[in-house]
Amino acid sequence: MCSTGDGEPLWAKLRAGNAAANHIADHLEVLDRSIGQLPDAFAAGHRRGDDPAAAAQPMRLRTDSAGRSALIAQGCRDRNITYFMTARHNTQITAAIAAARTDPDRWQPATGGPQSRRARSQAHRRARAQVTELTEAVDLSHWPARTRLIVRREPGHPGAQRTLFDSPNWRYWGFLTDAAGDPARLDADMRAHAQVEDTIARLKDSGLDKMPFRAWAANAAWTALCVISLALVSWFQALRLTGALANPAPKQLRWQLWHTPVRVVRTARRTTARLPDHHPGTPALLAAAAHT
Repeated sequence: MCSTGDGEPLWAKLRAGNAAANHIADHLEVLDRSIGQLPDAFAAGHRRGDDPAAAAQPMRLRTDSAGRSALIAQGCRDRNITYFMTARHNTQITAAIAAARTDPDRWQPATGGPQSRRARSQAHRRARAQVTELTEAVDLSHWPARTRLIVRREPGHPGAQRTLFDSPNWRYWGFLTDAAGDPARLDADMRAHAQVEDTIARLKDSGLDKMPFRAWAANAAWTALCVISLALVSWFQALRLTGALANPAPKQLRWQLWHTPVRVVRTARRTTARLPDHHPGTPALLAAAAHT
């Protein structure tokens, strides 16, 4: 699944349960399909075979460790896309962190804040996070030129995910990128990938929490409908809703807006939708209809 930075889903591919998480062809297919969903002003220069000089807007791909691959990185380079890929645990990275962890001069304070709802609830635990670059300590010769390794550490806390380096006090996490700039700024950019957690939760709210059919094609169509429905809801929220309803989960919108009863009447060659005066969703629907 691929979405925009603000959570609008672009493309999702239903795969078999035994499909490899890091299947390169699948990742690149989803990337190309997602670019194809963008307006030409944004997609130009980033489609496969496009002239990079035609790009009017920069584009970056952020992915978890399932998308970490030198071949996918090269695919991004071929499409003029900057990449951010979560690093996986290996002996080189472990040795690099072991050599740097006791050197306070190597680490700088992290900047920015977590992006997902769950991450925001844990922000107070991460205020002491630090960042460093360890590119020179690992072999990245099989990756595209200018690939960098950025490592972040934060005080350990209960429930933390697996760390790149076993430590009783710190949780280590890193990513590979070909972006230029300060490691702390790049770390803040990469952590915005946490927004995908909200998109996945919203897709599940839209019906993707279950596959209702036995037939593969029917479930693939169901997946596409869930993505389309969330995209429509996202645009409706962006264009018509304000205040507390501008960014709630689809389930909340269903109860507050979509379940509002309406009576359609036709009189004097005019069709009118009549809303109940005292229903809690009526004011918001009327405001959305009047909003421009």
